[in-house]
Amino acid sequence: MTKQLDDLFAFLRFPSISTDSNHGADVRDCADWLVQKLSGMGLDVELHETARHPIVIARNEHQADKKTCLIYGHYDVQPVDPVELWDSPPFEPEIRDGRIWGRGSTDNKGQMLAHILGVEETLQEEGELPVNLIFLFEGEEEIGSPSLVPFLKKHQQELACDVIAVSDTGMVAKGVPTMGYGLRGITCCEVTLKGPAGDLHSGVYGGAVANPATAVARLVASLHDADGKIAIEGFYDDVRPLEDWERAMWARVPGASDDDILAITGSTATFGEPGYSSAERLWARPTAEVNGIGAGYQGEGSKTVIPAEAMAKFSFRLVPDQDPEDISAKVKTHLEKHCPEGITLEVEVGHHGKPYICDPHSENGKAGQVALEQAFGIAPVLIREGGSIPIIQDMKEILGVESIMLGLALPDCQIHAPNENFYVENFEGGIRLNRALLKQLA
Repeated sequence: MTKQLDDLFAFLRFPSISTDSNHGADVRDCADWLVQKLSGMGLDVELHETARHPIVIARNEHQADKKTCLIYGHYDVQPVDPVELWDSPPFEPEIRDGRIWGRGSTDNKGQMLAHILGVEETLQEEGELPVNLIFLFEGEEEIGSPSLVPFLKKHQQELACDVIAVSDTGMVAKGVPTMGYGLRGITCCEVTLKGPAGDLHSGVYGGAVANPATAVARLVASLHDADGKIAIEGFYDDVRPLEDWERAMWARVPGASDDDILAITGSTATFGEPGYSSAERLWARPTAEVNGIGAGYQGEGSKTVIPAEAMAKFSFRLVPDQDPEDISAKVKTHLEKHCPEGITLEVEVGHHGKPYICDPHSENGKAGQVALEQAFGIAPVLIREGGSIPIIQDMKEILGVESIMLGLALPDCQIHAPNENFYVENFEGGIRLNRALLKQLA
């Protein structure tokens, strides 16, 4: 295991922050490291240039009588700010308390390297793999994968496969293997509310003109009723209902009770759409969230103004069979309808992605479940993920195959935050998982 941890530490030391142009060379160096690692395993490796960061493809020698499995991952990472909150330098990985600490340790370098090392072990011991393998690793996932869809379309034939395996998701609790078969979609927007031509004295003009800060508060409040149900007209029209087996399974999933949610989040009470458990709201119901809001004076003490502008940022998580463009149009209509008189509203639509779902009881789904049980020693739970990975649905539409999501992250792994970490036992379990998965798929 020492050599495998050395590989992971070397991989983690690259500050491959894709969103920051100052780290462009670091992202490239990380891709080059992958090329060397995969080539050294005897795989046929290609580095494909894109408008920003390279895509790395690796294959074994394909045989017509074998199934083909594509394993997807990303080698780019999130920024590390605020760096002063890290207990150890983010790009100087170390092991403490059974965890590997460092940016990218879970998202996604640790998880994807576990698959690489599983393949390496199998090749060393068996001389060949039980399936035709395609590794597809990109360096732009953290910025929305702008180069990947064009790449998939251009190389559709070369990437033809029977199933896609992804480990970029999570386990519901420590020691509980988890297979994801769904992801929520997303659509985002930002609104700007404009009132007077400039900031005004609140004593001289207060009560005579509309206040954008008050207007943005009213607009935000209009998104939900008092019970937490989304109040946008037609928002729930296309939502696919939960299956009975899903509700029964999720009621028993460790780590997903209301008490668990409160313990993880530090909140004092759960809240959301009535009639659903926290797990059901997280995994199979749509949401409307305020991600940022601002107006007026933010400094110390008082400054009695009516601000000229206010803003808010929104994200909407979507479920099968909602369409991001349809929801964006309904959101815009709602915001315009509820904008107070005397205020000018501007709506800027942001990025979006479709929800994803597959059949966990398919042949490939069953293979994933058996592999998880063999790797971790107990039967897995089946969940839909609350987060969004839009490229998973894109791959389904372009390549025509399902993705099974075999998460290794734990709820306290701190992805996208300071002190990101990955349990050593999950890293080791991921290596076992890869070996079991390829055998089961075969």
